[in-house]
Formats: sequence, C-alpha cells, structure tokens
Amino acid sequence: MAKTAIAYKEKMKEISVLSLLCSCLYPEARKNLMGEFQVAGMEVKPINKRASGQAFEVILKPPSPMSDAAHCVTSPPKREVSLEDIQKKLEAAEDRRRSQEAQVLRALSEKREHERDVLLKAMEENSNFSKMAEEKLTMKMEQIKENRQAYLASIMERLQEKERHAQVVRRNKELREELTA
Repeated sequence: MAKTAIAYKEKMKEISVLSLLCSCLYPEARKNLMGEFQVAGMEVKPINKRASGQAFEVILKPPSPMSDAAHCVTSPPKREVSLEDIQKKLEAAEDRRRSQEAQVLRALSEKREHERDVLLKAMEENSNFSKMAEEKLTMKMEQIKENRQAYLASIMERLQEKERHAQVVRRNKELREELTA
C-alpha cells in the first residue's frame, strides 16, 4: 500500500501543472483533455457522469523496481558538535527554564494578589452590608419604639378622657339624686 502511495505521488509530480492551467484557460487545450491520454506510468480517462463539472479516472501502472531505488534518501552528513556548542546550548536551555520559571512565579504572584484583592473587596462589602443592615435594624427598632410609645400615650389619653367623662357622669348622677331626694 505504501509503495502504491509513493508511486502515485511520484506520478502526480510528473504531470505538468502548466498543462493543467493551460487546459483551464484555453478551450482548445481542454478538447485535448477530453480524450484519453497517458503520462509516464499513468492513464487518464475522462468520465462524463458529472453535471457540475469534469471528472477523470486516473489509472496507475504498477511501480517499477527502479522507483524504489530512487526513493532511498541518504541523510545529510552530520556536522561535528564541539563541547563549547553543547555548553552554549545547555546554558541557553537553562536560561529559558529560568525565564519560564520566573514567568510562572510572576503569574502566580499576580493571581495571588488578585485573589487577595477580591477577598478584601468581598470582606469590605460584607462589612458594609452588615453595617447597613444593623443601621436599618436600629432605625426600625427606634421607629417601632416611637410608634409603641405614641400608641401607649394615645391609649392613656383615651383612658384619662374616659375617666374624666365617668367623673362628670357620676357627678351629674349624684346631683340628680340630690335633686330628686
């Protein structure tokens, strides 16, 4: 399967991009595409089953034994690495590590500072809320106390008024009894 894919890639490289572009731009060249043609190891047949465009069937021929040898790529020669180069690379890596650690520590300290600010703000808001609630409660209690005192005073006033009226009625009754007696 891998050899087929390699062969397919190799054959696709052989197709001239220029000929494909020309076939799109010049209608005369497109007529040539509509017929069957062969390109080194590949056969292309047009399929007229597409209403929305053109379709082609690409038939690959089996890969030749020569193509496997062409794909053997030798690795480039390794350059020699000196002790100084290794030390420089190690120092650079250490510097990157230190820089990354410092960045992480900075981010953590900023996060801790933000958390502290949020906590302080929450505590302040809670304190303000408590003070406001306490003030409201105190005001409400004072209002209730004043209302109660006013209510008691009005009741006492009515009681005294009734008592005065009762005394007047008693006196009038006594006077009537004295007059009738």
